[in-house]
Amino acid sequence: MAFPVDLRRCQALGLAGTAFLALGGETAGALPVRDLLAPDSGRAVLGVVGVYFGVVLLIAAWALLGTVVRGPEPPTPRALLLVLAVWAAPLLLAPPLFSRDVYSYLAQGAMVDAHIDVYAHGPAQLGGPLADEVAPVWQQTTTPYGPVFLAVASALSGLTRGEIPAGLLGMRLVALLGVALMAAALPRLARHSGADPAAALWLGALNPLVLLHLVAGAHNDAIMLGLLGVGLVAARGRWHVLGAVLVTLAALVKAPAALGLLAVVALRGRRGWVKTVLTTSVVALATTAAATAATGTGYGWIAALQTPVSPHNWSPTSVLGRVTGTVLQRLGSGLAPLAQPFWHTAGLALTVIAVLFIWLRLRPGPVYALGLSLAAVALFGPAMRPWYALWGLFLIAAAAPSGPVRHRVAAASAVLALAVLPSGSPPDVEQVVLAVSGGVLALVVLWQAHQAAQTPVLGRTA
Repeated sequence: MAFPVDLRRCQALGLAGTAFLALGGETAGALPVRDLLAPDSGRAVLGVVGVYFGVVLLIAAWALLGTVVRGPEPPTPRALLLVLAVWAAPLLLAPPLFSRDVYSYLAQGAMVDAHIDVYAHGPAQLGGPLADEVAPVWQQTTTPYGPVFLAVASALSGLTRGEIPAGLLGMRLVALLGVALMAAALPRLARHSGADPAAALWLGALNPLVLLHLVAGAHNDAIMLGLLGVGLVAARGRWHVLGAVLVTLAALVKAPAALGLLAVVALRGRRGWVKTVLTTSVVALATTAAATAATGTGYGWIAALQTPVSPHNWSPTSVLGRVTGTVLQRLGSGLAPLAQPFWHTAGLALTVIAVLFIWLRLRPGPVYALGLSLAAVALFGPAMRPWYALWGLFLIAAAAPSGPVRHRVAAASAVLALAVLPSGSPPDVEQVVLAVSGGVLALVVLWQAHQAAQTPVLGRTA
């Protein structure tokens, strides 16, 4: 009879965490420009402390829930979906957190609505209040997103008439739809892969990275992963063509999902693989042509995949490029400008090698192979953000064998959940100190609560 109490405790602790996140975000989140506070103001300071207090509570709730999932009486997938809904609820109306990308989405949607080519111009071309909200580093940058996402952003722009609060809510609802599709796909993919559906939901949907970045940050990775997940579910059944369509639509949100077509082919088995490859290719090309024609954005998204990365980006290849360039520059070498392109090219080569090794040598199940491949894309790519880790993690959660792999992925998720400031701005010493203070305060509170819960038991034992 102890299990329901444990589940309720996890649910309440996680709810407290996301509630503190939402409250702290009101003064320290990625707010509209007109609402931004000075970082050293009292309210902003309390906001940063409050957000990280909430993040640590959420991580603790998730870890505790993991012990319940692995316990003798694990919760049902339906019970876990209820926990996910409860945890996500406070974030629905919260300001954007950990990134300002959602403002770029809104500006790009308004540009499409105004018939401005987003593959030739950055948000600065739009001008006005929406463009002012976009981070300066992206003002002149073309979009790397595909026509499906731009169609969604454009439709939302028309519905909200450029009003920022309504647009933010609309983008968050789109992200929530993506998370709902992810949660619906995970148990089905897990059963097909011989994994535990409850464990898949815990790692792939209730993961703090999902709540912090897909829900609170409203990133379009949510709709990409949602479409990819349901596409794979369809492909493993009798709806191969539908699966290929859905996976292609996911790739027309963000390009990495195109690797999902490998899994669509593999899920059909070895019989008639030539026909399967041809069918999948034709369906993918037809879907791409139809979606591009329907949205009217053209094929500029192919060239836009070369969109430059942020100078503050911390992917391994970008970090190596900056370090190598600095060393060469100090040595007086004229090769310094080539350091970054060299390492990015090396990263692309490593990605190709890793994907070939996974599919041709390791040969795990199709869903697991796809998860490992997308993890390689995120790791060796020119840009890295915490939410990119979800590309591979989502499918690894669905198909990885029990044991060390899942434990390492869970540990990495907890670390990455602490990696970004709530405003989405580059870290500085003062902000990091405040964030650490909030996290330490949460640990103290959790320890005191644990001690208080143990005291009656010790008293009875004595």
